[in-house]
Amino acid sequence: MKVDLNKWYRCKVDKETYKSLTKKSDYLGLRHVLTWLFFLILIGYFAFITWGTLWSFFWFFIYGNIFMACDPIRHDCQHNLAFKSKWLNTFFYQLTSFMFSYEPVRWRWSHFRHHSHTLSVEGIYDHEIQITKPTDLFLVLLMHIPGGNILIIHKTFLFFHLETIKHAIGIVTPIMEDCIPAKERSKCWVSARIHVSLWILIISSSFFFQTWLPALYLLLPFVYGTTFMQTIHFMQHAGLKNNVKDHRLSVRTVKLNPIFSFLNWNMEYHLEHHMFPTVPSYNLKKLNKVIKDQLPKPKKGIFDAYKEIIPTLIKQSKNPHYILNVDLPKT
Repeated sequence: MKVDLNKWYRCKVDKETYKSLTKKSDYLGLRHVLTWLFFLILIGYFAFITWGTLWSFFWFFIYGNIFMACDPIRHDCQHNLAFKSKWLNTFFYQLTSFMFSYEPVRWRWSHFRHHSHTLSVEGIYDHEIQITKPTDLFLVLLMHIPGGNILIIHKTFLFFHLETIKHAIGIVTPIMEDCIPAKERSKCWVSARIHVSLWILIISSSFFFQTWLPALYLLLPFVYGTTFMQTIHFMQHAGLKNNVKDHRLSVRTVKLNPIFSFLNWNMEYHLEHHMFPTVPSYNLKKLNKVIKDQLPKPKKGIFDAYKEIIPTLIKQSKNPHYILNVDLPKT
């Protein structure tokens, strides 16, 4: 199938069907968020009552990965899709941005870039893609090991803490200069100062009460709880084609089991999200059923996805021009 490179390819969807899929709901949004918070608090309680035993390592590992599942909530609120009410989107966007250590003003603008120029289309850099070609295989390995991001701080989520600190002291970083309009930068600096102040407060409380618990619960999940979310993020674009205006070639959908799908809030239907970014996460599965005949076959779970990703990254580590072949439907 030929794709017009002057515009993004889009699957055909009936107008009325599409309209129904874009409807937002406070009920569906709150049902997900409150369920997630319930399990976060429950597992956090188990971690607390086992503190000082080996069981606490297990429960904090589970807690950390549930904690970091705040990101799909942050992401949908960033698109103003999680809830019908604007104030709920704003409130939970600010809360989950702090939890995930993403300064919200910076990420709203860089995410707009990510959707407009996925995998660096038209020579405009996509700041949300962590792996460039040729692939650094050691970097990829460390990204998937709990705590491995400490060793590659300049390439992983932890880098964004340093970026926020720079913004807090008023530095115009390259990404700020590239993505954030000049009139919006003061908002970014103020927001970054609030984040850094809260970090200092949490760290100070750990010292004052002589316990790791405040930091373990609120800051360190970014170190020990990234395994699940890093794996999910990585699958979305890894090994796929750069500089093409067809999301079917640059974004991957991976079907997950119900627990992982809940934690990811259906964002495993990532191709569908990129192609139709006005559809809330709770409707992405329905969207998939409508357009699945126009899409590549989705991967069936994490293992199936990595069966494709790993050989591709190995080849791209040797040959950055190697392109993964994606079978498109002949329609």
